[in-house]
Formats: sequence, C-alpha cells, structure tokens
Amino acid sequence: MSVQSDIKRFTAPDIRARKGGEPIVVLTSYHAHTASLADKYCEVILVGDSLGMVMHGMESTVPVTLDMMILQGRAVMRGSQRALVVVDMPFGSYEASKEQAFMSAVRILKETGCGAVKLEGGKRMAETIRFMTERGVPVMAHVGLTPQAINTLGSFKAQGRDEADWAPIEQDALAVAQAGAFSVVLEAMAEPLARKVTGAIPIPTIGIGASPACDGQVLVMEDMLGLSPRVPKFVKRYGDLAGGIEKAIADYAAEVRSRAFPAPEHTYAMKKK
Repeated sequence: MSVQSDIKRFTAPDIRARKGGEPIVVLTSYHAHTASLADKYCEVILVGDSLGMVMHGMESTVPVTLDMMILQGRAVMRGSQRALVVVDMPFGSYEASKEQAFMSAVRILKETGCGAVKLEGGKRMAETIRFMTERGVPVMAHVGLTPQAINTLGSFKAQGRDEADWAPIEQDALAVAQAGAFSVVLEAMAEPLARKVTGAIPIPTIGIGASPACDGQVLVMEDMLGLSPRVPKFVKRYGDLAGGIEKAIADYAAEVRSRAFPAPEHTYAMKKK
C-alpha cells in the first residue's frame, strides 16, 4: 500500500501563473539536506551547474557533465517535497540539435523525477525550446550573462550597461517566451534593462544580479551563506558559515592533538565484570 503525501509540489504552470504576482523565491541546492531546508521557503530549487565551481572547485561550469547533474538532481528531489525542482542542462548536452536537447532532458526528467530543466541561450535556442515544450518538457530559459559561454565571452561581465546593447537581449527574452519557456533567468543584467524586459514579456523573470523588479530572485546558496571564497559583486551574504565551520574544525583538531577528545562513554564503554 503506497502512502500519498498531502504536500503538493509547485509545477511549471504554477510558476508561470505567478507573473506579476508575489515574488518567486529561488535558491540553488545540490544536496538532500540543504534542499530540505530551502524547501520550506522556496517555490523553486535550482540544481545549478554552478555545482562544478562550488562543489568541485572547477574554474567554470563548462566541465560539468549530464551524469553529475542527474546525481545531484536525485539528491535534491529526495530532500524536497514542495518546491519545483529545476535541473540545469550542462554545456554540451543540448546545443548540437533540438533532438539532442530533448533526449538529454528526457534523461534528466526520468532519472531524477524533477519538474523542469533549464538551458542557456536566447534566440538561438528558441527552436529547441519550442521542440522540447511541445513534447512535454517544461523549460526555464536563461539570457543575459550565460556562464556556459565564458570561453567566448572572456569574462563574467554585466550585460546591457549601454542602452545601445539592449535590443539583442530584449529579443532573446521575447524569443524564449514565445517559444514556450515558462520562465527566464536574467543574469548580471543592468537594472533598467532587466526592469524593461520584465515588463515586456508574459513569463516570469528570475533575476540574479539584475533588477529587484524581476518576478523572482535566485542566488547560489553557497554564495549567500558565505561558503564560497569568491562571489560576484551583486551577491549579498546572508550568513558567514565558512568562519563558523572553520572554527569548529580548528576546535576539533586542537582537541585531538591535545588528547582532550572525549571518550565514547556510551557507545563502547567496557562492561563491568
């Protein structure tokens, strides 16, 4: 006999319906335990390919594989009950063709149980997004700064600082909305441009280093908790866990070295004769 949970997960249509309404709270997570904490407060948990940098010490997201994303997507699904879990499609898993993108997305949905995938790119990915959504794959888009393109961009710089550069980014956002994406991440985008895009398209915008006028906001959890040694300038740190963790490790190491580490009295106590 199966036990049905009374907790209903957010779906892609639920998030789409939040356009212009109460702001959408989004955080990244890559583990069951952090997912269980975020699940209480977030409508969306993003299993971002940023895991390559914050978990594995990579210099960019480019080396992240589909298998890595699926492994962490499973963990986040096990730790959450309420939030829509969106899994990033890593570099090389969707760009070659719309068919490649669909098959990669199918693997993610089947093997993790998540509710949607995310991919980077605007107009160039519109046909792929349409192909996927028409075949039952909910897609979150991502325009502005696209970290997977770091080798062509050269640096993680803000987009749209000059109004003369706005048009292509506006066209990207409109293209993914028309193609069927249920929401779109706007990353590292000048505030006036992000505000304009948010007002111009019919799907929710999720800002990261963009305008507070976006329909929602996302941060990398390790960045906002103070666990990442290097963070973008726009990130507000809501905690300083790195300092607390290092102190705990230092205290533990000091006790071990001084032989002050407590004896396991209850677990392995010798029996009295």
